[in-house]
Amino acid sequence: MSRSRGSAAISLSVGMKGARTLQQLSLTVKRSLHHHLPPPPPLQRSVGIIGAPFSKGQSKDGVDCAPNQLREAGLLDRLQQQGCAVKDYGNLTFENVADDEPVNGSKSVRAVGNANQTLSEAVKAVKRDGHTALILGGDHSLAIGSIHGHTAAVGPVSVIWVDAHADINTPLTSKTGHIHGQPMSYLLYELQSKLPPLPNFSWMKPCVSSRDLVYIGLRDVDPAEHYIIKLLSVKAFSMTQVDQLGIARVMEEVCDYLSDSAKKPIHLSYDIDAIDPAVTSATGTPVVGGLTYREGIYITEYLCQTGLLSAVDMVEVNPLRGRVQEDVHSTVNTAVDLLLGCCGRRREGNHLPDYLLPEP
Repeated sequence: MSRSRGSAAISLSVGMKGARTLQQLSLTVKRSLHHHLPPPPPLQRSVGIIGAPFSKGQSKDGVDCAPNQLREAGLLDRLQQQGCAVKDYGNLTFENVADDEPVNGSKSVRAVGNANQTLSEAVKAVKRDGHTALILGGDHSLAIGSIHGHTAAVGPVSVIWVDAHADINTPLTSKTGHIHGQPMSYLLYELQSKLPPLPNFSWMKPCVSSRDLVYIGLRDVDPAEHYIIKLLSVKAFSMTQVDQLGIARVMEEVCDYLSDSAKKPIHLSYDIDAIDPAVTSATGTPVVGGLTYREGIYITEYLCQTGLLSAVDMVEVNPLRGRVQEDVHSTVNTAVDLLLGCCGRRREGNHLPDYLLPEP
């Protein structure tokens, strides 16, 4: 009898444990699913736009024309039509720097330093006014000032860098000397000791931890950059990972990784050359094999729905680099669509909160 009662007790215990295990598994699955369904975005967004027509971080004319091209393509009107309150702060003015000779191999250092200090102050003001900051570049050297100003206003941020290139060369590892290929090395705490003193950069202090940086779309990475990324254990999703995992899984892993420590505001730095040049060829350094239009848009939609997207750089659109006018239109319109995705546009459709059907 005791053996029988014991067996029954054991069976009951196992059954109860099994039921608890299934219940816990169910809760875990539900939590996981809930975690990967971002909260709905707020109904009203307030957007502050800064034009940064700057090209000295690289050598090709035309990228300074992009802010006005993006506006002329209807960016402001389309933001307002999808329910955003928009304040356009206009274009920044950058002073010319005479005798801007290379320093430690890097070109236009003084001009880049001055321009980024100006942009940092502008972004700081936009964030303190309570807006999501949209920075219309210009070349990618501008990320130094935009991210510096963002952190100065809100504290530590997570940086998501969508780009064909890592842009993490130091002045001493860069083969070209163009600072648009170096901005992340200026921003990271861990690389401060690797930067030589540079004129017009005394204002600049590192403000990003390598733990808070994620790359998406890499496919043209210099050996020194690859070494730095591995040395600092930077999270990076190259196009190989995008192909293997799919963009939906990539974005889940990006947000899982960033939320492990703290849910910081997100700074999205989006180089248009992340998108395949079949779609966006009007850019200075196109690289084949990039993100599709759909993958590029999905990134913006996903990040918008986290509710954490706080500032966006849109850089390296160059209206003078397209082979025909259609290339320019495709590149500019894609950049506009990416910015709209950052600000709440959804491909399944949008309507304003107070929309009413007309009466007959």
